[in-house]
Amino acid sequence: MPDGAIATTMTSPADRRAGEILRLRREIGRMQRRRSDDAVIPVDAALQDLLPERGLHTGAVYSVSPSPSLIFALMSASSRRGGWCAAVGMPTLGLEAAAAFGIDLSRLILVPDPGDRWLAVVSALAEVVPLIAMSPGSAVRDQEAARLAARLRDRGCTLLSTAQWPQSEGMISLHDPQWEGIGEGWGLLSDRTVTVTAQTRTSPRPQSLQVRLPGSLGGIEPAPITPVAPVLPVAPVRRIDREQAPLPTHPSWAVA
Repeated sequence: MPDGAIATTMTSPADRRAGEILRLRREIGRMQRRRSDDAVIPVDAALQDLLPERGLHTGAVYSVSPSPSLIFALMSASSRRGGWCAAVGMPTLGLEAAAAFGIDLSRLILVPDPGDRWLAVVSALAEVVPLIAMSPGSAVRDQEAARLAARLRDRGCTLLSTAQWPQSEGMISLHDPQWEGIGEGWGLLSDRTVTVTAQTRTSPRPQSLQVRLPGSLGGIEPAPITPVAPVLPVAPVRRIDREQAPLPTHPSWAVA
């Protein structure tokens, strides 16, 4: 090596991710979550009517729309009750938005970029975290899905996947957004009304409802029911024969 040359060590992204996974496994080893005996994970009251048991099945996988608001809404009730949550492969999730939904940030684990090691990350988190949201960034192979599903069932962990998942428990989608607050072409966006639809194995017929997501305070709120004005009976129109109609009495028609 020439005199004065400085030796530098370049760490590849794959090596950095491997180091993060090792660190994550050490932290998980300290937590040692006990498997929950609950059959469902609770969801916010505004979404309970969508699901047959008014919650998410423990140890199951749901395919969901890649909407941060929808993911936070599905996590909020569990977090408010003291449960841990995690998000894997979602670098755009904001902590301020999560807090607006009532999620306890001290019990939220974020792994923004696991790369192609997402399966190892989710498998490790499933040991201690009961609810995980994940965006694998690519199609999920049947073998990967089967291997992870077995781990989820064994540990009682529920997964929300933004990618299509083979043999998922159900699908939860968000559509038809309508923003409020714009007015006549100007103003500030205040809240958004959306339709959320769920279809599960135990309830194959799609169920839909409208919610404000986000609402005026940033979280999820039930959409107000717009009252329908009563229809008043219309009086029948009487036909008047021109020959029998009285002449107007205006002075211009007076007879001299």
